[in-house]
Amino acid sequence: MSVKRWTRKITALVVGLTSLLPQSALASDLERIKESGVLRHIGVPYANFVSYIDQGEVQTLTGLDVEIIKGFARSLNVRYEYVPGKWNNVVGKLTGQQVEYKNAQLVVGDDMPIEGDLIANGVTILDWRKEVLDFSDDYFPSAVWLVARSDSTLKPIKPTGSIQQDIAMVKSLISGRDVMAMEHSCLDPNLYNLYDTGANVILPSVQRRLNEMVPAIMKNDAESTLLDVADTLIALEKWPGEIKVIGPISEHQRMAVAFRKNSPKLKAAFNQYLQSIKHDGTYQALVEKYYPSIYYFYNDYFLEDSKKNI
Repeated sequence: MSVKRWTRKITALVVGLTSLLPQSALASDLERIKESGVLRHIGVPYANFVSYIDQGEVQTLTGLDVEIIKGFARSLNVRYEYVPGKWNNVVGKLTGQQVEYKNAQLVVGDDMPIEGDLIANGVTILDWRKEVLDFSDDYFPSAVWLVARSDSTLKPIKPTGSIQQDIAMVKSLISGRDVMAMEHSCLDPNLYNLYDTGANVILPSVQRRLNEMVPAIMKNDAESTLLDVADTLIALEKWPGEIKVIGPISEHQRMAVAFRKNSPKLKAAFNQYLQSIKHDGTYQALVEKYYPSIYYFYNDYFLEDSKKNI
């Protein structure tokens, strides 16, 4: 399909999705949230963005995005409410229309209830997601890497200085190898043309979470797995010496909060709040709390960001 035809198709899809939303959703912007007195945060448990800590018989919700969105709710003087989601339904919980990226194209599914006002769980900004969602200013760097067990014969590449060449080198290593990936997420094999590499792509069940990818390869479900930066950093700390990073599968990526396309005022209010916590040091303190080693890999990102807020 040509680029022009694809663009027309996506434009029609977005218009159709908007027309299918109930009138209550079309009015669901900043004013409605302030009137209702609650901000509904849709999230999928993932890495240290959204997670649960067991405290006896009680589970406490925590994470970088949880703290950021709770702070945003306080800035609006409304109550915070968490709405749990899964990778295969989180977009629908926000837009009211199930949308999936399957076989390298958008697939529109059934209508479903709108349950929240924004998605925040380390959401990677991807082209297909931008067609159906609006994103805030980015606030966290990412990329997708190939990670293998330490006993794998796959060897980490030597960086060339060109991300495109590094990706090509990694892909050349996995022909005929078992590689785990996950649809509906930033680890979707269709996003990186993984099937063209000749790799044996293994897709886990939809019930599996991203933070279960490394335990799966440790159990020999596959030799290696796609993994994004945040999960890789946590895995390297949790299983020191048991896994290794082979190299990049994607170019540099960014993470942000996702909004409905008819929520411009809410998005603008969040961007303003995000800039305020970057300026007063709150954001940096949260990043150091949940991802202290991120600066080793992406110090330039945070230095550039700090210059913007001087």
